[in-house]
Amino acid sequence: MNILLTSVGRRVELLKAFRESMSRFSSQAAIADANAPLPPTNITGKIITADLKHSAPASFLADTAELVPRIDHPDYIDRLLDICDRHQIDLLIPLIDTELPLLSLHEQRFRDRGVTVLISSAVVNDICHSKKKTGLFFKTIGVKTPKIYQLDEVEERDFPLFIKPDRGSASVGVHKIKNRTELNFFANYVEDPIIQELISGEEYTIDVLVNFRGKAVSIVPRARLETRAGETSKGKTVKNPELIAAAKYVVESLPGAIGCITVQCFLQPDGEIVFIEINPRFGGGYPLAYRAGADFPLWLFQLCAGKKPQVAIDEWEDGLSMFRYDDAIFVKAEDTDRAAQFDLPPVTLDERIRKLVARR
Repeated sequence: MNILLTSVGRRVELLKAFRESMSRFSSQAAIADANAPLPPTNITGKIITADLKHSAPASFLADTAELVPRIDHPDYIDRLLDICDRHQIDLLIPLIDTELPLLSLHEQRFRDRGVTVLISSAVVNDICHSKKKTGLFFKTIGVKTPKIYQLDEVEERDFPLFIKPDRGSASVGVHKIKNRTELNFFANYVEDPIIQELISGEEYTIDVLVNFRGKAVSIVPRARLETRAGETSKGKTVKNPELIAAAKYVVESLPGAIGCITVQCFLQPDGEIVFIEINPRFGGGYPLAYRAGADFPLWLFQLCAGKKPQVAIDEWEDGLSMFRYDDAIFVKAEDTDRAAQFDLPPVTLDERIRKLVARR
């Protein structure tokens, strides 16, 4: 089973998890073959990565690292299809928000080549890509979510508030607003802003693995003890039945959720759960859930092989903590020089327009 991880960047821990799980999957298949009357199937697999930069740390842990243009480049999808053809990719897993809507629109082109794209429906990606639509979804299914204000309806008693880009990610452009002067400034400073009620309480990220029928296989709430650039740097697994049940309801209410779905919420002092965001991809803090025993990669391989993972929804270690620190990958000059040879030249605006016109 060959897999392609796109936009790998710094996701070194995730790539290691997939490699370990691939080895376990191969071992399980070998044991099954040994007990079967038929000849062994000789299970093998490779991990291919794709990224804009040849210096992406995770790419140096792959069997093969491929360079791709920017996601908004008109050749991006064709480049991924070419990679899938050359490496006989079985499973493609996107890792950043911005490519999810694009890939969901082109999923059939990959499927025609025998490639499973681990991506939710276009409707789900549309809901999750816009915080306004996410808030409306939460209201529609009857779960609590922060109130969204229009600029002209904010009153003095409403402060403090949060303002953020409607389609932002990684906490970029998120600001706490304490008064009207700050509100007026950031309403003009933040692109396509959304103004939200400020919610307090314990913040959680919940990793949910969803099978190809939209049903939750495993759910792991992680307390966000400390974050950096929107990603959990310190966290702890918490086996809270209410959080697990609420996340299951939210994710299974999505029309076409597949794969790893990351849900964010606050657990308030009175026990009420307030949902704020959904990301239909692997979260940056997922390695904590993995080390706690929630082996999403292995279970994905089993699902792709037509097998049902034999696991309980809360079958993982409670109270496991993660304290991240900076690490480094050291690469010899000849390896970085060889990778740099394949850097794609920058594409000018005129070139993009010319290609778009030619396609029409």
